[in-house]
Formats: sequence, structure tokens, C-alpha cells
Amino acid sequence: MITRRHVLALAPLALSIPALSRLARAQDRLPVVASFSILGDLVANIGGERIALSTLVGPNGDAHVYSPSPSDARKVKEARLIVTNGLKFEGWIARLIRSSATNGAVVEAARGVKTIVVDENSPAHDHGDHSHAGETDPHAWQSVVNARVYIANIRAGLIAADPAGNDSYEANASAYLAKLDALEQEIMALLAKIPAERRRIITSHDAFGYFGDAYGLAFIAPQGISTEAQASARDVGRIIQQVRKDRIAAVFLENISDARLARRIAEESGAKIGGTLYSDALSDASGPAATYLDMMRHNARTITEALTPRP
Repeated sequence: MITRRHVLALAPLALSIPALSRLARAQDRLPVVASFSILGDLVANIGGERIALSTLVGPNGDAHVYSPSPSDARKVKEARLIVTNGLKFEGWIARLIRSSATNGAVVEAARGVKTIVVDENSPAHDHGDHSHAGETDPHAWQSVVNARVYIANIRAGLIAADPAGNDSYEANASAYLAKLDALEQEIMALLAKIPAERRRIITSHDAFGYFGDAYGLAFIAPQGISTEAQASARDVGRIIQQVRKDRIAAVFLENISDARLARRIAEESGAKIGGTLYSDALSDASGPAATYLDMMRHNARTITEALTPRP
């Protein structure tokens, strides 16, 4: 006969079963590392509950100048899949992967995108002694068309690393691609409101070339495609003159860049500050760009609000 004493003795074991079950599920998850926050969000959407995800460069972090820590090396060593952007965006990632001695597979999410090569004839890309002409722009995620390529590469990498999760990864990718289709329509409808003569934009560094190509905008920046490059006084002066000459309506701040440079251009040119754009990193969870979808939507709305003439 089971007595009250037996029930009480078994109670702690019964209570521990859910916790043990959760621990077992966590241990069974595929360990995945993403190099920076935007990739981390894309990987999380496709991987879902089958993966244990670590993201190296977090919200509002600048992956161009990031210095990996010993804990980053441990995460990479333990990962079975490492997802990077590629296109030389993370200059430190190859060294980190080598030094970690990981056996994990590496997926370059941008592999296969239609890249932009910096135009040697474009003044927006001429930065004095450190011209970026001829370099590949690595910020390919700034086009929704390219984001679809990212999703395909991430899906393939996850399936190769975890074949048992094939159906889950396929379903998650299909659902997310549908969200990208809706996002693309929303962005195009927003930006269509901007008159042709107001479709020139100043940002801190040259991170929006793919966005501009996709949606018919021209972005001009005193820094190059990496925030490692320093804008010279000549670069800044020339852009101030261009803003005045072309009557460029707005200068935009970036979440990863020092705002002082953009504010100086705005003050000396007479252009207004149009708001903050998210270029190379998501916001934190409480911000307006906590996911890739939110980031692209926020950038499109911010640009449209700043450049559309008010009645």
C-alpha cells in the first residue's frame, strides 16, 4: 500500500522530471555560432528549438572592429556549425576559427548573392588615401532579395549539420521566406512616396549600397565600407559642399557609429538629422530594430518620414 510517506518521498523526484526533460532537450540541441546579431536573428528563425545559438557580436555592436574574447573561442570550438557573413565583413573571424581548432562546419551566409563592387568613379567611395574602389561591399543583407539567399544558405548548413531536423528547418525557412515577401512589398510601398529629387541620403559609413540599389536611393558616406576607415577633413568638407549644392534633405545617424561626424555634417550644411538607421547590428530587445524584419521596416519608415515633403 502506498502511504502518505511514500508520496512525500517521491514528490521531489516527480518535480525534477520536467527540469531533467528540459536539460536533456537542451543537451540534444545543435550548438551553432553566428558571428553578429543580424545573422543571429536569421539563424534563430530557421533553427528554432533544435539549435542552441550563440551570437558573438551582440546588439548595437560593430563587427568591423570587434575583438574576440577567449569565451568566443570556446563557443566556436564547441559549435557544430559556424555561420558567418563572408565577403570579408568580419576580418577577425578566420583567425578565430583557426585558433579555436573547431571541427564545426562553416557556412558563409552571403555566398551566392549578387555583390556590389565599389565604383571607382563614384565620389561617395573615394576616401583620399584609403579609397575603397574595387572592393566588394559586404553589407549584402541590406537587400531583402539577398536575405532570401542568406536563408537558403543557413537552411542548407543546418540540414547538413543536423539531417534529422530537415523537415523542421524546411518548414521554418518557408515560413520566414513568406515574411520576407511581405516585408519587401511593405518597403517598396513606403519608399515609393519619396520624390525623385529627394532620394539622396548621407550616412556615417557606406553600409547601405544594397538598400540603395534595391530601392532606388543614393547613399553618400564620409567613411568607407568599413568603420575602421577614418574620414579625412577633405572627405567631410566635400560632402558638406555636396549637401549644400544638391540640397540633400537629411543626414542620418547610425546605431554603430559615433554620431558626432553626422551631426557636424548636418550643422555645417544646413541639412536636418533624419533619424537613426540600423546598418550592421540590430537594436537591443527594447529598441525599434530587435529583429531583421523590424530593422528593415524601421529603416524604410525612418527614411520615408525624413524625405517625404509634408503638405
